[in-house]
Amino acid sequence: MRCVVLTAVVPIAAQLALSGCAQGGMGDALPHALGGLPDGAPKPPAKDYKYPNVYDTPTPRANAPLDDQGQLDLQKDLQNLRDQQGKLSADPELPPPQAPAAAPAKKKPAAPKTGQATGAKTNP
Repeated sequence: MRCVVLTAVVPIAAQLALSGCAQGGMGDALPHALGGLPDGAPKPPAKDYKYPNVYDTPTPRANAPLDDQGQLDLQKDLQNLRDQQGKLSADPELPPPQAPAAAPAKKKPAAPKTGQATGAKTNP
């Protein structure tokens, strides 16, 4: 009995251990009932993805970095554009925005009744 179990388990264990070395996935060939991919699963891409080599040096830039004067000119241009946009977006027909109105004051609780109502006793 033990031999029969070993003859079934050893090949399956060997196949599972060696499936990590395979280029393609084993799930592609297995039916869905045995743990494979379902029929509606998307197919893997035909070409492998090309990853950039991290050790390659990038090509030199076409433009040199800005110097201090170029940076200042760029900041002034940006500020001028912001001012122009602010003037265009301000509608002269609308009043300027006002501060939100204060919340209405809470009502004071009613004063307790001093008289006795229809024979009910008051608590001492």
